[in-house]
Amino acid sequence: MGDKDSGRERGGTTAVVVACLAIGAITVGATLTVRPRSPQSAATAPAIATEEYGKRLLAQTSELLGPDNPDPKRRYSGSRLSCGSCHLGTGVEPGTLTLLLATQHYPRMSPRVGGMTDIEDRVNECMQRSMNGKPLPMNSPEMIAMASYIRSLGDRNAAMGESLRKENEPKSFKTPNRQGDLKAGKQVFADRCARCHGKDGAGLLAAANPIHGYVFPPLWGPDSFNDGAGMHRVLTAARFIKARMPLGQADLKDDEAFDVAAYINSQPRPHMENLDRDFPDRTAKPVDTSYGPFADQFPAEQHQFGPFPPIEAYYKKLKKSK
Repeated sequence: MGDKDSGRERGGTTAVVVACLAIGAITVGATLTVRPRSPQSAATAPAIATEEYGKRLLAQTSELLGPDNPDPKRRYSGSRLSCGSCHLGTGVEPGTLTLLLATQHYPRMSPRVGGMTDIEDRVNECMQRSMNGKPLPMNSPEMIAMASYIRSLGDRNAAMGESLRKENEPKSFKTPNRQGDLKAGKQVFADRCARCHGKDGAGLLAAANPIHGYVFPPLWGPDSFNDGAGMHRVLTAARFIKARMPLGQADLKDDEAFDVAAYINSQPRPHMENLDRDFPDRTAKPVDTSYGPFADQFPAEQHQFGPFPPIEAYYKKLKKSK
């Protein structure tokens, strides 16, 4: 999302269009308590809540927090994904969905909840949406460790040379002015994605015991992200696909990334309740949000699959008129 502390860290080898965070879409569950927070001091934090433990949690989320954990009290993730499924290399790789810049982006205003959010809120948003689970207690060792690790990456980024910060990605995705073609997307998936994620999108488990999660995660079905996740937005998914997929050979064209993102997001996945509470200001809702209510008259299908430029133009005009 070998040695136990590092051998199972699959973030650098995990390919996925799913899951955890969509950085361009700042998503936090409306049921969360939202308030700015300061990192817990080392003097009061539990001994286990180290940055190294936080890194393990990102890499071995399924094993440590997933539905197969022997301790029912530690089952926070509702799927067998890992945070490293999206945040490649446990967040240390520059580029799309890196965590190296998290401390530069938080605290920040979240249109989804209509208030300020911090890194802890962001972690819980992923737990509830991308991982289809429940929030971690704010004072839990796991939350403290994950937030501490993510914050430590800001110092790491500051210490990196310019060449190490360079993104090894193709040109940014440009939105086609049309509806996503599901038939074409299905073909792209069969040709370029199915070899890792399976022809049925069910992914490839790392071992016979599902507690160890996936080498290549599922893109739909019961173990995938739910319909409240950032990746369940075609433009968000397309940007990630264009930048990162296929893993190690990101060479899809804009149209291919767009169509395969639409196809993936047309498939069945877990449902999140109370999505109508998201985005108190409806005009702040991203144009590719797949669920209403909306502050416009465009049909729900267009919000899910496009074309998006007309919707973008509508809100641009609305903003200018205010």
